[in-house]
Amino acid sequence: MAIRISIVDDHALTRDVLAELIRQTPLLRFISSYSDSASALEGLPRDPPDVVLMDINLPNLSGIECVRRLKPLLPKTQFLMLTVYEDAENIFKALAAGATGYLLKTTRQQDLVAGIRQIHAGGSPMSGDIARKVVRSFATEQDNSTKVEALSAREQEVLGLLAQGSLYKEIAAALHVGIPTVCTHVRHIYKKLQVHSRGQVAAKYFGARPDQRPPSA
Repeated sequence: MAIRISIVDDHALTRDVLAELIRQTPLLRFISSYSDSASALEGLPRDPPDVVLMDINLPNLSGIECVRRLKPLLPKTQFLMLTVYEDAENIFKALAAGATGYLLKTTRQQDLVAGIRQIHAGGSPMSGDIARKVVRSFATEQDNSTKVEALSAREQEVLGLLAQGSLYKEIAAALHVGIPTVCTHVRHIYKKLQVHSRGQVAAKYFGARPDQRPPSA
């Protein structure tokens, strides 16, 4: 079944380019686009998509606040922020509002498509620089080791590969399991570690195992 996608962005050209990309990609379906938060708040609940590509800098009401208001109305919809902003304040406000992915508009089209599929499968795609900022912000937590140790052996294996940046299909191949099984493990990991993104997962992992932490960017 195709992934149903809506776009919220105030730039007409951006909306057109994204819509065309979605139309040309197998198993993705473009269903609607909106130029501001007001129209999105009115239209999206009437025809809920699976994934929303949400800009931050929208007129009158920001994309972050739009997500905050829409998420309770659309609990099954995944919100993927697609923006030029890469500062920590906007990143964390978006995650706190209910977004489950954060990509920059400079992301390559194939990586954006992969991100849409990943977020629909239960993951939390992030641009590399964004993930590193999230990791650094969570690296001071003191309870990482205890929470990681509470995971099952298989969940710890998945966690390690996930934190290193492996794609779901790569984790599945490494562990000789199906992608749906990986998605189930990831959901359990997110719940047990009380995290909502791949960046936060990496922070918990490397916080518990500082000797394996990757070099800072």
